[in-house]
Amino acid sequence: MQILVLYFSKSGNTKKLAQAIANGVDSVEGASAVLRNTEEVTKDDFLNASGVIAGSPVYFGLMAAELKKVFDDFISLRKKMEGKVGAAFATSGDPTGGKETTMFSIIQVMMIYGMVIVGDPMSATGHYGTACVKEPDEKAMENGAKLGIRVAETAFKLNS
Repeated sequence: MQILVLYFSKSGNTKKLAQAIANGVDSVEGASAVLRNTEEVTKDDFLNASGVIAGSPVYFGLMAAELKKVFDDFISLRKKMEGKVGAAFATSGDPTGGKETTMFSIIQVMMIYGMVIVGDPMSATGHYGTACVKEPDEKAMENGAKLGIRVAETAFKLNS
C-alpha cells in the first residue's frame, strides 16, 4: 500500500520533516511512502495512494501557493480520492507563526476531496498534524514518523 507524502519546501525544513514522515510510513509492514515535492508529483501518485500526507511552510497562515496549485490542478481526481486517508504537517519560522491554520488550510482541501482526515496520534501531540519551528528537532522528527505510521495504519484499517 502506498502513502503519498507531498510537500513544498523553500528552505529545506519542510522537506526534512517530510522525510521523517516517509520513514514512519515505511516502518509499517506492507506500506511504502512515495515522497514527492510539488514540482514532481503526478496524478498517478495521487490515484495510486491510499493516503496523502501533505505539508507546507507557513505563508500568511496558509499553505504555500505551490501546494495549493497541486490540489487545484488535480481537482479532476476529487471523486477518486474519496475515502482515502488525509493528514497535514507544517513548518514555520516562529513559534506563533500560523502552523495550525496552515494545517487547517490543507485539511480543508482534503475534506473537500472527500478524504478521511487524521491528526497526529496521542503519543505525539494529539492535535491537527505534525509541526515544528524552523529546522525539525529530534522530537519533531519522532512526531513526524508517528504521523506517518498513523496514516499507514489507518489506511490499512479502511482498506480491510
